[in-house]
Amino acid sequence: MDDTGKDMRRSARDRFETLHRTLRDRICALDYKPGERLSEEALAEEFGISRTPLRRVLGRLEAEGLLRSVHGVGTIVTDLDAAEMGQVFRLRLALTDLFATLDPVAPDTDFVARFRRLRDKVRTLNDAPTPEGFTRLNRELFLAMLDLTANAPLRDIAEQLYFRTTRIWLQSLFASNIDLETETRIFTREVEDLLAALELGNVTAIAALRRAHLAMSFERLSRLLV
Repeated sequence: MDDTGKDMRRSARDRFETLHRTLRDRICALDYKPGERLSEEALAEEFGISRTPLRRVLGRLEAEGLLRSVHGVGTIVTDLDAAEMGQVFRLRLALTDLFATLDPVAPDTDFVARFRRLRDKVRTLNDAPTPEGFTRLNRELFLAMLDLTANAPLRDIAEQLYFRTTRIWLQSLFASNIDLETETRIFTREVEDLLAALELGNVTAIAALRRAHLAMSFERLSRLLV
């Protein structure tokens, strides 16, 4: 294959990934709410693409548990019930331990600097916390943590599970079931603790801290949803 063909394939793949991230972010930001039907026609027109590549993206989102196809109805945004949420969170906890053992990546100076910038943004959020800001920085933290392993299957699974559960937090924050100021302070402490471990280059401690904070978050959320 010549360079032109490779560039076309790369361009098509980039467009696929961009559209996938865009739709996933909209679902997780509740721009598309649970139970809402997505119009293929409207999406194809919005993004200027044909139904074929769009359906590939929708199929991937369905495989990730964010959408479901209902015969005679169309593509519907999913939601998590309490039992499924518990199963997903418990799997996320187990996977967190693997970040310290499966192809761990020691944080370099650039990564630590990136995390310090995140810490600064989280501190600023404390001055005027919003559900959107909290969710955005929580997502930024998670995506940063992914870079501490080079194990591609682990990264893929962890990412899928994160995006399946992140909407639960945002729904609860918007419904005022969660004290946003308290959660923001807890989140700040988590980021501060993780930064301290990162500055020491201790990947084992990082994984343990992340697991502990995730477990506590799940416990608080479970109590609210009872």
